[in-house]
Amino acid sequence: MKAMKYLFLAAATCFALTSCLDGDDSLLNDDWKDPQFQEAPFGNNSITEDGVITIAELKDHPKYRSAIANSGNKLVEDDIKLRVRVGGNDIGGNLYKQFAVQDETGGLIVAVNQGGLNGYLAEGQELIIALKGLFIGGYGNQIELGAPYNGQIGRMSKDLWNTHFKLVGPIPEKGLEPIEFTKEVENNISTYCGMLVKLSNVTFKSANGKKTFVDGAQSGGNYFTQQVDGFSSSKLIVRTSSYADFAATVLPYDTINKVKIPCNLIGIATRYRDTWQIMLRKTSDLEILK
Repeated sequence: MKAMKYLFLAAATCFALTSCLDGDDSLLNDDWKDPQFQEAPFGNNSITEDGVITIAELKDHPKYRSAIANSGNKLVEDDIKLRVRVGGNDIGGNLYKQFAVQDETGGLIVAVNQGGLNGYLAEGQELIIALKGLFIGGYGNQIELGAPYNGQIGRMSKDLWNTHFKLVGPIPEKGLEPIEFTKEVENNISTYCGMLVKLSNVTFKSANGKKTFVDGAQSGGNYFTQQVDGFSSSKLIVRTSSYADFAATVLPYDTINKVKIPCNLIGIATRYRDTWQIMLRKTSDLEILK
């Protein structure tokens, strides 16, 4: 008899819960809908578009060009902004706590002390950056936005960054089209540094069927460099972090015919003084040609 009583109580409880989930309980809402954001849930949506300048104008600004050229830093005191698109982020582990943005006139690096930036800064995402209150400078002449660090430029805090950008429009279906790395680009390092580029039909000097991206010379911290045929090491290198998703990828090589396999390389073309440093963003930025 007791067993029947407990079964009845259990059935009654299930019925009550089902009724609640069907919307009969005032504490629950059966009209659930996915949240529809009118404004982006990241950044500072109060930022306006007035005072927008180009990256080229920023590089040539009389108050800031010296800090860029001399690897220093300078507080931006003018109410100026950039309207840019994300060229590369940290999705593949090669760009660490930084991302690259560009407009039609040039590119730069934004350094933020935060991981997972790709979560809201997708490739191709458009944004407005309010520069007033940020520091601008250069690291080996590579223009960067960030915070002072040992007299140069380093990462700003994520809280500071969050008040200085506004996302524009939805997440794009695809990123930016890379600029072909022609002689014009190669010879204009100050103009194109920080932009997304593509090196077509190239081979790696040390490719032998065993060498990987991080089997090259060490270049500060956990970064390693590889040389590309046709370029002097003082002019262009491929720079890869040992934490990159593709770090252990073998450089393209045909082990049967004993020849290097040509490939296309897509990446952010940063600079260190007068040397191009091509930084792939993810595994698919290596396009092997067969």
